[in-house]
Amino acid sequence: MPGRNARKSYADEGYYHIYNRGVEKREIFLDDQDYHVFISYFKLYLSPVDDLEKVSPSKRLKNYFGEVELLCYCLMPNHYHMIIKQHSSTAIVGFIRCISTKYAMYFNKKYKRNGHLFQGVYRAVTIDSEYQLIHLSRYIHRNPDPTGSDPVGLIEYPYSSLQNYMERIKQNWISHGEVLGLFSKSGQNPYLSFLFETTDLFDVAPLLIDYDL
Repeated sequence: MPGRNARKSYADEGYYHIYNRGVEKREIFLDDQDYHVFISYFKLYLSPVDDLEKVSPSKRLKNYFGEVELLCYCLMPNHYHMIIKQHSSTAIVGFIRCISTKYAMYFNKKYKRNGHLFQGVYRAVTIDSEYQLIHLSRYIHRNPDPTGSDPVGLIEYPYSSLQNYMERIKQNWISHGEVLGLFSKSGQNPYLSFLFETTDLFDVAPLLIDYDL
């Protein structure tokens, strides 16, 4: 019986919440290097080709720039979340397969292990509305601290796209403008206020994900 949210088809110009975890809920990121390696694959797969001129041709990966947009992400010790917009119906399948395989090869070699790293096929939930999109971005960015009790720690968490949304860093492979464009541009960063709204994050969680990570 196929796992819940294990999709086989995707729509052109579709938005999706992509997520997966380690096999048997095991950790897939064991140190800072592991996180940085996974993030480096985002850059290599999603940056414009011209930005990769310094990368040796033998180390270049298949490029998905123009096919896949990564709107936000968060990496946690035993799982990851992404919001992806794809421009062709096969882009997500290729992108996630490539990044998962590449990272699993790195991880298994480093830790001298064999076998699957991820728990089956990644999951994908269609995002059907702006409401779902913005609340899902909040859900993902709040993953390191769902209660929001440590705002400084959450903002400075180094393994998510939140610092792009705070305009503290700029990574050209993060397409955060679409989400931020749904907020008023007046006053201080409105996304920051939204991020720490007192509404219980799990009140909207059932609209976003139904997979126990």
